[in-house]
Amino acid sequence: MRSRSRIALAALFAVASPAAAQDPAPKTLEQLAPDIDARFATFQTDAHIPGLVYGVVQNGKLVYVKGLGVQDLDARRPVTPDSLFRIASMTKAFTALSILKLRDDGKLRLDDLAETYVPQMKGWTYPTKDSPRIRIRDLLQHVGGFVTDDPWGDRQQVLPQAEFTKMIAAGVPFSRAPQSQHEYSNFGYALLGRIVAKASGMAYTDYVRKTILTPLGMTASGFDAPHAPKDKYALGYRWENDAWAPEPEMVDGAFNAMGGLQVSANDYAKWVAFLLSAWPARDDPDTGPVRRSTVREIAQGSNFTSVVNRIGASGADACKQSLAYGMGWRVAQDCDLGLTLAHGGGYPGYGSHVMLMPDTGTGVFALANRTYAGPSGPAWDTAVAMDKAGLLVRRDTPVSPAVADMFAATRAAYDAGSLKPLDGKLAMNFLLDRSADNWTAELAKLKDQVGACPTAEPLAPLGAMSTAFRLNCEKGKLDGTLLLAPTSPVMIQAWRLRVVPGDHP
Repeated sequence: MRSRSRIALAALFAVASPAAAQDPAPKTLEQLAPDIDARFATFQTDAHIPGLVYGVVQNGKLVYVKGLGVQDLDARRPVTPDSLFRIASMTKAFTALSILKLRDDGKLRLDDLAETYVPQMKGWTYPTKDSPRIRIRDLLQHVGGFVTDDPWGDRQQVLPQAEFTKMIAAGVPFSRAPQSQHEYSNFGYALLGRIVAKASGMAYTDYVRKTILTPLGMTASGFDAPHAPKDKYALGYRWENDAWAPEPEMVDGAFNAMGGLQVSANDYAKWVAFLLSAWPARDDPDTGPVRRSTVREIAQGSNFTSVVNRIGASGADACKQSLAYGMGWRVAQDCDLGLTLAHGGGYPGYGSHVMLMPDTGTGVFALANRTYAGPSGPAWDTAVAMDKAGLLVRRDTPVSPAVADMFAATRAAYDAGSLKPLDGKLAMNFLLDRSADNWTAELAKLKDQVGACPTAEPLAPLGAMSTAFRLNCEKGKLDGTLLLAPTSPVMIQAWRLRVVPGDHP
């Protein structure tokens, strides 16, 4: 099924065609499941992963979940949706939302200096005399000027809080001046954990549990991984010298805010569903532990963007993505999938990946128990396969009353062959941009080409103040856009029409 948003873009950029009729018939997720399973099974074998679990969340529910392999190589317990995996850097999303929640509650501001909450930073020597001091916002978006610290940062998970205090007080060598370029930093997110603790008045882990985990019913999740129930604990391994070797079980420590959370698939699906429920903006009661507008804020990327290939098998042939780092998420616009928020997790003993597609209310995630074996490829390939199968249905933008009224008026103007039906409905720029006489001539030319246009396709709104449209005419079709002005009352600032190529004699 071709979405209204795609029709809108086709009308805007003059690429509409009858190809929609050739789209493959939608499948069910049950029919697509063998394909999904094959992708993850191949990845498990190729990456030498003892066990993994993957799931699809759609419209607020975990609609598909499956475990492969084993939690541990000695007892050979099979992986289930209740198996507990550390999610590594996917923890950063919980940290970022905790910071935003504290902002909402008036406990901090994103533009506050980080050193206000972490006083050991006050004595730091910055790389240049004109370097700005680090803000909380800079840490959220990895523009604090720190060096990329994978894999060093991963091994700091066990660092005691007192030792972290000494590390901060000793200062850090900068990679560059803050706010000058994105560079991923586990150290920066560990500092955010300190800020959460200071602003909230409780330990970082207690705040995340109280504010996010418990309200969402994520009762199996937590940060004290080595003390998790052994019958559900997915032990972490690395693959070296053609054999598996166990990784050390790391206790909760000072770097927990960057990667220490442990979850089950059943628990993590609740988190994914909660995040996706923030879209679209609407009038419903705001009942979540963090308000919807705040959740949507995580998709606001920094201005340090890059152009990248989509992850997965389709990446080489797909449109390039425009990628930025939001707040605990990598945010990209994808030609097929729309807005995507994604993040991987790499950790001693674990690899993970999650992607959200808010335009369709869909999320895909996967958790594995082998060092740095992030299942990003099969996760993205699953999303693309669902899209091709017609299982990612974009939410239609509603047609606002103003757009509906003005569109009806423009149709009357076309039928009349003049702007007379638009009297009192045109913004002050409209006739300055193009004269009434010219419009009369243009409408006559169009009617000569395609004739009367008795019917129209459903509108494809681009928002509450604009729409793309298609008119079905006697000798062809007209595509167009209607743009309203920010005035009260609302008026028309632009109306564009074009004959669809190939649809007229």
